Amino acid sequence: MTDLPPGTVAMIAAEELDGALIRSLTAEFERRGTVLHVEAAEFHTASSPFHAVRWCLDLGDSDDSSGTQLVRSLLDDAAEQLSSSNVTSTVLDSEHRPREKMMLIMDVDSTLIDQEVIDLLAGFAGAAEKVSKVTERAMRGELDFTQSLHARVETLAGLESTVLYETFRALTPTAGARELINIWQDRRWPVYAVSGGFQQILQPLAAELGLTDFDANTLDIVDGRLTGRTIGQVVDPEAKKQRLLEWSKRSGINVQNVVAVGDGANDEDMVKTAGVGVAFCAKPALIDHADLVISHRSLELVAYALGVSTRHDEIHSHR
Repeated sequence: MTDLPPGTVAMIAAEELDGALIRSLTAEFERRGTVLHVEAAEFHTASSPFHAVRWCLDLGDSDDSSGTQLVRSLLDDAAEQLSSSNVTSTVLDSEHRPREKMMLIMDVDSTLIDQEVIDLLAGFAGAAEKVSKVTERAMRGELDFTQSLHARVETLAGLESTVLYETFRALTPTAGARELINIWQDRRWPVYAVSGGFQQILQPLAAELGLTDFDANTLDIVDGRLTGRTIGQVVDPEAKKQRLLEWSKRSGINVQNVVAVGDGANDEDMVKTAGVGVAFCAKPALIDHADLVISHRSLELVAYALGVSTRHDEIHSHR
């Protein structure tokens, strides 16, 4: 498989896709413009498979906001006809679709990995439920991130530093994470991770996944125990945005060719700054600011929505 040709990329994904409905959508796209390519593939979350179809469209004179709005409307109508409760539909117009070398930057907790590290660590301190509620509110944008981080880290005071290794071993990369990273690595494109979590956890994870670089907060450790504090500047929403800009400059990649993926309110600045901002299984606070909204928990779907080739066999295609 190769990347889709230049054009607008439309995608729909669900546990079950109706063939007649997909054919009807294709015919309607052809009526409104030109279908350059259409293909389907099967993906997997950690618990179940799902199916996706993507089209590459030349909308001609209507390839502007009204053109893409029409495509979105058609996809929304199709989604309502599907029996699946979870449907992802995206449209990336040709004007905003990256055409050159791309940089990928991802949030970590609940994005690159399935877990929230601070919640796991709090479990060792017997404060998992309390901290989890604070984390949830912070990700919804209801609390100041820095203040909430300090409050949650305070609950870890006195824990032996060995819990960091135990926590790392409990982590699971999100379904499709390795595949997405491999797609970038195969092309020698840079992949970064920036986290409101912790260096001591992200460092071995970054090494395992082969990330280009990473940044996160540093837990203070004295005499083998966590002090309940962090060291240095907090990686807050503004810091995430700055890392994106720094790494983009270092990589020699225009910001318009940066793809940023996150799930919470603290990813808003990063997602808005990137050429393509992706809300991945995200809180409402982030969804309104994203170019692509992915509701299925497979990161490989990010590449599919961008029109980038994946490792899946093509089920059906036409040019």
